[in-house]
Amino acid sequence: MKNYIQPGDILTLTAPYDRASGQGALVGSLFGVAVKDVANGAPGQFQTVGVFELAKTSAQAWTEGALIYWDNTNKLATTTATSNKLIGATVAAAANPSATGLVRLNGVFIS
Repeated sequence: MKNYIQPGDILTLTAPYDRASGQGALVGSLFGVAVKDVANGAPGQFQTVGVFELAKTSAQAWTEGALIYWDNTNKLATTTATSNKLIGATVAAAANPSATGLVRLNGVFIS
C-alpha cells in the first residue's frame, strides 16, 4: 500500500514538559510513555500502546480492569474521571497507598 506510513505504536511527538524515560505525557489528544528522556519542547518518541507501570495517585486502590485517566496537572495516572483524560485500564490491582500501577494504554485519541 503506497500510503502506509508506520504502525503508530511509537510516535515522534513534541514533549509538552520534561519527561524521563518511562514517564507518561499528554500531547494534545494523544497519550504516550516516553521511550527516552525528552526535554520540554523537544521531539521525542512516545509509546502509545502496551502495558506500563505508571506513577499513580497514591491514595487510590485500583481494581483489575478499572478505567485509568491522566491527571495532567499532577502528571499521575488516576481513577478519577473528572477533568482528566482516559488513557487505558488497569491489568492488576494496586493498593492504597502505592506509588505505581500497571496500565494497559488504550492507544486511541482522547476527547
